[in-house]
Amino acid sequence: MAVPDPIGPETVAAKAQPAIQASVLARRGGEKGKQPFFYGGQAVIEGVMMRGKTHYAVAVRLPTTKEIVIDRGELKAPIYTHPLWKLPFVRGLALIGEQLHLGMKSLIWSANVNAGSQNIEIGKKEITGSVAIAGIFALVIFIGLPLLLASFAVHRSGSFLFVLVEGLIRVGLVLGYLAAIALLPDVRRVFQYHGAEHKTINAFESGWTLDVTSVRRASTLHPRCGTGFLLVVLVVSVIVFSVVAVFHPNLFWLVMSRILAIPVIAGTGFELIRFMARHRYNPIVRVALLPVLGTQKFTTREPSDDMLEVAITAFNSAREGEEETAGAAA
Repeated sequence: MAVPDPIGPETVAAKAQPAIQASVLARRGGEKGKQPFFYGGQAVIEGVMMRGKTHYAVAVRLPTTKEIVIDRGELKAPIYTHPLWKLPFVRGLALIGEQLHLGMKSLIWSANVNAGSQNIEIGKKEITGSVAIAGIFALVIFIGLPLLLASFAVHRSGSFLFVLVEGLIRVGLVLGYLAAIALLPDVRRVFQYHGAEHKTINAFESGWTLDVTSVRRASTLHPRCGTGFLLVVLVVSVIVFSVVAVFHPNLFWLVMSRILAIPVIAGTGFELIRFMARHRYNPIVRVALLPVLGTQKFTTREPSDDMLEVAITAFNSAREGEEETAGAAA
């Protein structure tokens, strides 16, 4: 599989963000350019959330009128301003935590928008409860079960082979789970919106005009995707757990180490994803990105034009918030 070029063609449209445009041209010319700001986002229920420099925006299509409604807010958390949260590894944990918080908030809002036509209100307690149950399920299935199965296959719990088998089982379970839930119609639509989010950001970083016709040409795969981050985390965990197993081979410590090491592994995974995204044109990095991009085939689908419209609306709304803030500060 060829690595998709998320930056796109050599010609950069006039509507491109200046920092993105300068960085793209400088890198292609072999010069060192200023690093641009990287936008992010996620799919929600019948919509997309986009996160910018100072604002986030959630756009959802109403199930009844088919109109697009928007919820926009300012990003005020300390991680966006305090120097401490810009330190390597620390920033990864902070941003992951903030993204989970923002993602939960956006998910609750989108769920209520979609349930509104049925006079149903979904509260934070219901969503939090569901996430808590899902978290327990994930610990049992993706941490406990691989350990158990690996113990049957490899009797030496302190060996590298044990950790490798455990890691392969964990990767298989995660990918199998993603493939299974993709068969559900509602989840498939979420994956389509995920693809729309990627296409919109790819188109913007390519310097293309953000309309449905242009965005449709962009790839559904992106090097900074959370699915790719998950794969990197799984690979890093094999390395970390191999070291841990040598010193503490008993089963209790193996289980506890899997839980306690999550922050270290997540922070390391974030830095690796960040590095690969910034050096995506390096031949070695391009090869390393192959599996990262490949795993996104499980969680992205080609979106319809109306889904692209929602993603573009969310992105433009977040950008409008930034422009208003910049104008007020001027």
